[in-house]
Amino acid sequence: MRTLFRSSAAVLSAVALTTIAACGGTGGGAASSDTVTVYSADGLGDWYAKEFKDFTARTGVKVSYVEGGSGEVVSRIQKEQSNPQADVLVTLPPFIQQADADGALAPSGADVSAITPELADPSGKYVAVVNNYFAMIRHNGLDPKPDAWTDLTSAAYKQKIQYSTPGQAGDGTAMLLLVQHVLGDQQGLDYLKALQANNVGPSSSTGKLGPKVSKGELSVANSDLQMALASIAKDKSAYQVFYPTHDGKRTTLALPYYMGLTAKAPHSANGRKLIEFLLSKEVQQTVPSGAWGAPVRTDVAPSGPETTAFTTALAGVDIWYPDWNAIRGGIDALVKSYNTATGQ
Repeated sequence: MRTLFRSSAAVLSAVALTTIAACGGTGGGAASSDTVTVYSADGLGDWYAKEFKDFTARTGVKVSYVEGGSGEVVSRIQKEQSNPQADVLVTLPPFIQQADADGALAPSGADVSAITPELADPSGKYVAVVNNYFAMIRHNGLDPKPDAWTDLTSAAYKQKIQYSTPGQAGDGTAMLLLVQHVLGDQQGLDYLKALQANNVGPSSSTGKLGPKVSKGELSVANSDLQMALASIAKDKSAYQVFYPTHDGKRTTLALPYYMGLTAKAPHSANGRKLIEFLLSKEVQQTVPSGAWGAPVRTDVAPSGPETTAFTTALAGVDIWYPDWNAIRGGIDALVKSYNTATGQ
C-alpha cells in the first residue's frame, strides 16, 4: 500500500513559525526538548501561525512547521523512519488512515469526549482538527460559467483545467472518489479520461492551483471549501466555489483535516500538548475566523461571516461521508486504474 505516497517528487519546505524562547524552563534540559515538529497538508498555514505563536507563549515549546501535499507529508515520515523528525502529522483522508495502517501513528491520549464521534478514531491514533469539504473553483470572469461535470470536457476549456493528482494530494484523491461516486466506477474513469484533453497536467499540491485560477491562467481547478473561502477572503482571489451538477444534483464529500501523534515522535510529550491545545474549546472557537473551516467540537457553536459563507456554499449540496478505512484498503488499485485510464 505504500505506493500511494512514493510518486511525489515535490520538495517540502520547513519553516519555524515560532521563535519565542522558553520561559521558566525546567533547567538542565537540551534545547531540543523545547520543540515540536508538525508535518501538515497545506491549507491551514494562516491559522497555524497565530495558534502556534500562542502555544509557544503559553508553554515555551517552539513549533517547527513543514507543509506539503497530503501524500507528501506522509511520504516524508516514511522516508525518515531511521531518523524520525515529525511529532505531529496533519493530513487529509485516506492518507491519515494509510499512515495508521503503516504503523506511523501512536495513540495521543487526547481527550476527544467533546469531538463529534465520527471524527475521532476509536483507537485514539487520529482525530479531526478542522472540518472541511471538497470543492471546485472557477474564475470569476468566465461567461458562461461551467456548472455541470460534463461542461468541463468542453473544448472551450482546452488546457484551462487542472486538478491535483489522485494518490498524491488529498483533494485530488477526493475528486477521483467523488466523480466515481456520482457517475459510477467505470463511468468516472471514462470521464476523467475525456477530461485529460483539457487537463494541464499533474500537480502534487492543491494549494498551487488556486493562484493560477485567480490569475486566469486556469479556468477551473479542484480545491476544498476551507482553503478556497480563506483565499477569497484574505487574498482577494478572483474565483468562486462551485459544486458541479450531475442529473441536476450537486454533491460533495466530507474531507476533514485529521491530526495524529507520530509513532516515533522525538518529542512525544510536546506533540501531545500541541494536539490537546488545538482540540481545546478555546482554540476550536477560532477555527471559523482563523481557518475558514468548521470546528470539530460539539460544544462549539460557530458564528460570524465565515460560518455564514461556509454554510451558504454547502446549501443544497448533498454531502457524502465515505468509509475511509474501506477506501484505504483499495486505494492502490483505484489509483492504478486511474493512471491506466488517463495515461498518467
